Amino acid sequence: MTDYVLAADTPLHRTGAIRLHGPEGFEGMRRAGRLAADILDALAPHVVPGVTTAELDDFVRTRMLDGASVPATLGYRGYTHSCCISINHVVCHGIPGDRVLKDGDIVNIDVTPLLDGWHGDTSRMYLVGDVSIKARRLVDVTYESLMLGIEQARPGNHLGDVAHAIQTHAEKHRYGVVRDFCGHGVGQLFHDAPEVVHAGRPGTGPELKPGMFFTIEPMINIGRADVKVLDDGWTAVTRDRSLSAQFEHSIGITEDGCEIFTLSPMGRHAPPYV
Repeated sequence: MTDYVLAADTPLHRTGAIRLHGPEGFEGMRRAGRLAADILDALAPHVVPGVTTAELDDFVRTRMLDGASVPATLGYRGYTHSCCISINHVVCHGIPGDRVLKDGDIVNIDVTPLLDGWHGDTSRMYLVGDVSIKARRLVDVTYESLMLGIEQARPGNHLGDVAHAIQTHAEKHRYGVVRDFCGHGVGQLFHDAPEVVHAGRPGTGPELKPGMFFTIEPMINIGRADVKVLDDGWTAVTRDRSLSAQFEHSIGITEDGCEIFTLSPMGRHAPPYV
């Protein structure tokens, strides 16, 4: 049985229990989520052929510091960058560096500013130049899968309902749903309970209750769902080297549904961004 505890009454470390947040938490997550979404909006004109992923990482770090926040990933478990940038067959946790983006790439950029003690965790796909139809379709279906999962995020439902909606839509298009990585509780802790898997059965898993904060972040592959982590200990890639896409939002369960903390203020929800 899952334990639910009030965030204000528990230590600021992982206890395995799911925290239930009040109005202060919702306000903190709105500010952090808005900043995160602003950064992804601002990135759109910069994700172009010829730019390096290190340059994009520098841009993210500057925007976070200018927004009175710090990058939550910087120093996290030894990670030395301000965001994760995952290209083509990289599923997640791609490390910025001297890689130059080229025409036809698809790119996920994952940012988490830590603002006034709250984590705004979100990621978005970007299309670099002229992208193939099959790659565009993967990106579209991945975004649709995320939003169908979010539609199931309401009190009385279970995390299994969220997972099932994502899995059903992705597999209808014969795509693979990654199981090795999942969403997570979020708030004053970067990663907290519960684990939010993206494939599952309706009515299973923890029941959703008002005040729960977590991310939903499906990783969808054109090919098989299998992944492997490279020797750097971070970069996860598809085993069959097929393309992979991901979108992520941080949400909070409300009395009658959910609030998405990381919606794009500019309406840049999914590419192409104009």
